[in-house]
Amino acid sequence: MSIKAAKLEKSTRLKRVLKVLSDGREHSTLDIFTGANCCAVNTAISELRAQGAEIVCACRHVDGERRFYYRMTKAPADA
Repeated sequence: MSIKAAKLEKSTRLKRVLKVLSDGREHSTLDIFTGANCCAVNTAISELRAQGAEIVCACRHVDGERRFYYRMTKAPADA
């Protein structure tokens, strides 16, 4: 099943998330939430992937909680 992804060139939300991830470093969901002012981080990640971005996700247990970390290894072609 495919998602109905927003187009990067028309989405300020995706551009903000892309800007946070563009340094190639690992960012937590909270980092992206606050840095890009984006509530649905996992959706934005999926939309960027649908446009060619390669973003790896790591799940770690920190203080008894699961936390997700994202790192972009390749930007989408339209970026």
